[in-house]
Amino acid sequence: MKVIAINGSPRKNWNTHKLLNAALEGAKSMGAETEIIHLYDLNYTGCRSCFACKRKGLQTAKCFWKDDLSPVIDKILSSDAVIFGSPIYVNDITAQLHALIERLEFIMMTYDDL
Repeated sequence: MKVIAINGSPRKNWNTHKLLNAALEGAKSMGAETEIIHLYDLNYTGCRSCFACKRKGLQTAKCFWKDDLSPVIDKILSSDAVIFGSPIYVNDITAQLHALIERLEFIMMTYDDL
C-alpha cells in the first residue's frame, strides 16, 4: 500500500506538517510505503483550462502542462491513499492546495455522460 501526504502549508515542520507526519507514521505502522510532498517547494500553476487533456486520442487523467506538479499528479493517481493537509487562511485552504485540486479535478472530469 502506498500513502501520500500533501502538505499545503508554507511552513515546514509546523502544525500541518506535524499532523501529516503523525498520520503517515500510523500508515507506516500498518506496513504502508509513505511519502510527504511539500507544495511550497514546487513551481506550478492551477489549471489553465486549455482542454488539452480532453482531446480525443490523448491519455485520460494526464495534464498537458509539464511543471513541478506533473510527477506529483502521477504519484497521487498511482497511490492507494492521499492525505491532504492545509492551514486555514481566510476560511479556506491555501492557494497552492487549491491549484493542485483544480488540476486533479479537471483531468479526471469527462464529458461522456453529458
